[in-house]
Amino acid sequence: IAIATGGRIVPRFSELSAEKLGKAGLVREVSFGNTKERMLVIEDCANSNAVTVLVRGGNKMIVEEAKRSLHDAMCVVRNLIKDNRVVYGGGSAEIACSVAVSKHADTVAGVDQYAIRAFADALDDIPLALAENSGLSPIEEVAAAKSGQLKGDCPFIGLGITQEPTADGYHSCNMKNVGVFETLIGKQEQIQLATQVVKMILKIDDVIAPGPAQR
Repeated sequence: IAIATGGRIVPRFSELSAEKLGKAGLVREVSFGNTKERMLVIEDCANSNAVTVLVRGGNKMIVEEAKRSLHDAMCVVRNLIKDNRVVYGGGSAEIACSVAVSKHADTVAGVDQYAIRAFADALDDIPLALAENSGLSPIEEVAAAKSGQLKGDCPFIGLGITQEPTADGYHSCNMKNVGVFETLIGKQEQIQLATQVVKMILKIDDVIAPGPAQR
């Protein structure tokens, strides 16, 4: 309310003064639905950039899901403000990274090559899960998308789940043409966080398990 009206928060009434007061055009109390809950609505505030989103639903689960969706959308906008670079979705970014990491593994000698290849395989798990959750054949769809990237030298080929199948029966298509994209900063944080979690697990050299008498 202080941000919206331009006022200042004061701890005691004795400290109130004219310069600390905010401005609003209309203050009213309204009730929603058949409940006795009331809400104070402040309109025509001095700072019109501050708004409140009222989420309503048939049950608590629907309301929580709507709140989560709003939060995700606002996080995307925040990320674009911080860094307006994007990568294309549909698993195309992960597939392109997997191809690049696999090519780099060929240039590495020794056992490190196996770890690098394992990282490339882990990147494929995201488009595999996307295809599986969409009711498609995961291995075939990801293999078709990866083949499309390699043949056309186009890293934008991903899983066009909502698109019609191509002539070969797969759903791989150019995500740039479809308009599916993600923020670069969000994708970087996802991969970095997953990598850090795996590194923490690999550092565990022993596990303390309860014995038969302790169960």
